[in-house]
Amino acid sequence: MNVIVIGGGIIGLSSAYFLQQSGWNVTVIDKGDFQNNCSYGNAGYVCPSHFIPMAAPGIVKQGFKWMLNPESPFYVKPRLNFGLIDWGLKFMRSANAQHVERSAVPLRDIAVLSKRTYEDWLRQPGFDFAYEQKGLLEMFQTPLNAEHAHHTVEKALALGLDAEYLTAEQVQALEPQVKLNILGAIYFKCDAHLYPNKLMRNLLQILKEKNVQLVPDEEVTGFEQGEGKIKKVTTRRSTYESDMVVIATGSWSREMAAKIGLNLPLVGGRGYSVTYEDAPYHLHHPAILTEGRVAITPMNGNKIRFGGTMEITGLNAPPNMNRVKGILRAVRNFIPEYDIPLPAKEQVWFGYRPCSADGLPYIGRLKKLDNCVLATGHSMLGLSLGAGTGKLVSELVNETPLSMDIQPFNPERF
Repeated sequence: MNVIVIGGGIIGLSSAYFLQQSGWNVTVIDKGDFQNNCSYGNAGYVCPSHFIPMAAPGIVKQGFKWMLNPESPFYVKPRLNFGLIDWGLKFMRSANAQHVERSAVPLRDIAVLSKRTYEDWLRQPGFDFAYEQKGLLEMFQTPLNAEHAHHTVEKALALGLDAEYLTAEQVQALEPQVKLNILGAIYFKCDAHLYPNKLMRNLLQILKEKNVQLVPDEEVTGFEQGEGKIKKVTTRRSTYESDMVVIATGSWSREMAAKIGLNLPLVGGRGYSVTYEDAPYHLHHPAILTEGRVAITPMNGNKIRFGGTMEITGLNAPPNMNRVKGILRAVRNFIPEYDIPLPAKEQVWFGYRPCSADGLPYIGRLKKLDNCVLATGHSMLGLSLGAGTGKLVSELVNETPLSMDIQPFNPERF
């Protein structure tokens, strides 16, 4: 039995891993070379702490304010585009307190499943991706966010997650090597992190060893359908017969879904990161700088990564170095000693996160096509939820009991 996985990011590769394990002949088709997608340059968080979806109260109003700041952490480039307008209207309708309340449990469950799956991988031969559980410090500077932090800790504890409110002095004791300009932090002890580059190379090597066919630089152009199934997947160079198809094409999933007649509200949100090796910048714990929407991760022993921004723009738009300036400005605001010079453009990584219209991923079988599973829309949580999503995809394909209730992630919910 042949399964075609379209997309070579963390979702596609982890799906391929579990499908091969369960006996399928797996082919993974990627429009790139498997080496530089969004799964490589992210913060590397494995974070049950992220149970609040992007579509939350206040984000729309704040987003309009940030539109006037070229270095802001969130920006939507205005353009006349039906997909963007459709996504924006649905996003605004989703950004309410009731949606946040409904989303907490499913986001927690898939994050905990994924974290447990990564830890299972570490017990398998061949896996090594610099996984560490040091927790995550979500630092804040304003009284408003301090108050919000108290509520978040209460909610985290109610969800069974290990979290603690820390004063500035308590945070400083955890990071004595540098002076922090903060009021305090949430310490999510439940979180872990890893080195994404190492994980992706690890997975690719294991899949090759297991005779999974990896097809780089080949863009899927269409599907041959019949009798409620996808019978063939076509690319510019070839045709692949399929018993099952998994669509895990990240920020390009709206266009891919349209090829099978599905309107999928999704846009690409571009993020940027800069990674330094053996640099004079050191933190013991991964950290989020709340007001700046910036992530800092010490990783793989001698590296530190600064990343952030959510820039909703065209998938072919040139990189905007103002976004990088904004990241480094936020770092300096929280850690005044870290006056990091703007790096050369070629030293900056950027990639597109697939943002659904409500901040929840799209995971599920499609009603109109019995042999098609969709797995995309993870926004900034693709790496965190990657292993768990791959496991769920395999369960969907094999029609075995699911590890959790995925109804909130229904790809056809809109």
